Amino acid sequence: MTAEALAVSRPAFGRRQVHAVAACYFVASFAALGLPPYFTEILPGLGDRAARWAGVLYVVPTVFSALAAPLWGRLADRFGRKRLLLRAQLGLAVSFLLAGWADSLTMFTVALVLQGILGGTFAASNGYLGAALDGPRLSRALTLMQGSARAALVFAPIVVGALSPWLAPHRQYAFLALLPLAAALLLAALPEPAEAEEPAEREPEAADPAPRAALRRLYALEFAFVFSTVISFPYLISLVEERLPGASAALSGLLFALPHLCYLLTALTVHRVLHARPRHGIALGFALIALGLAGHGVADSLPALVAVRLLLGAGLTLGMVGLSVLAADCARGRAPGGMFGSLEFFSKAGAVAAGVTAAVGSARFGPAAPVLIGGGMAALTVLATLLPPHPRTRWSH
Repeated sequence: MTAEALAVSRPAFGRRQVHAVAACYFVASFAALGLPPYFTEILPGLGDRAARWAGVLYVVPTVFSALAAPLWGRLADRFGRKRLLLRAQLGLAVSFLLAGWADSLTMFTVALVLQGILGGTFAASNGYLGAALDGPRLSRALTLMQGSARAALVFAPIVVGALSPWLAPHRQYAFLALLPLAAALLLAALPEPAEAEEPAEREPEAADPAPRAALRRLYALEFAFVFSTVISFPYLISLVEERLPGASAALSGLLFALPHLCYLLTALTVHRVLHARPRHGIALGFALIALGLAGHGVADSLPALVAVRLLLGAGLTLGMVGLSVLAADCARGRAPGGMFGSLEFFSKAGAVAAGVTAAVGSARFGPAAPVLIGGGMAALTVLATLLPPHPRTRWSH
């Protein structure tokens, strides 16, 4: 079939469709990202008066999402990426409804388990995009998807807090189940993606998939990146309160959001610079993360904390964009559902390891321990990243 015939037979998949997928992920993530910070308010009404299980339940969806993501990815490659993406959105809606109407700690825990197993919208969305796009178009779409995740992480807790006087956070789960349902309706109008290129259209060099060594390095870097950045999340507010006595909740929230706001404002610009040299961006990103987290250990004033949060934001942006470019390179010539499902496994594993390490380190050494541990991990990763890659490992297109 000629390129002209292929262009006619395929449904158009351009910027509008990519933005629709990113928007659907954003709205579907509201309950998943906005309500867990309010577990300490939800659990006393379910029988856990001291909210002792809040920390454990915080990571329950992450653990089960990590376990289920590779399976859902392989099923997407077999039965259709759009179909499995719709399944993920509907699965979130069901789990949110169950969580919102749960009347016991056991039922609430079951709902969170189902959220992890039935959800997985991020990996499903990336697999869907990976089947329709490749090269710089795919890496740009992955960068936009990460921006969608950052935006939900920043704005969802604010919206949940604003709704709390009228609707308890526990019942907001049921109300916010409408969002993944709306996302599923929008996604139903999108095309089932065809492969990004037919073999006859590809140049010989571009048709070969990146070697497995590059894929293994991507998984290792993803784990280290998520561990290094997420480890500072759970106890940052405690650290701010320790360094800035009397700081308002709004100020603490702004300091928490600064790195993510940095990504939202600069990611697409950084992508234009890094899409041909992801290795340099990843190495510099980990270096800035290490410096930023180390700075958290000594920053004792508001200007110093703002500076180290922005430094961490610069590292987060460089690393995340570099990893998106590397992921797009590794997806070439592979079934995208399985690859992005496996990538999600390592991402979630890094988040779980970070949460456990942060809890143990903070309990033993204080709220500064998690950021120092994360900084050490980032510094070690910089050294590993700068090592010469395997002779066949391709870091860019």
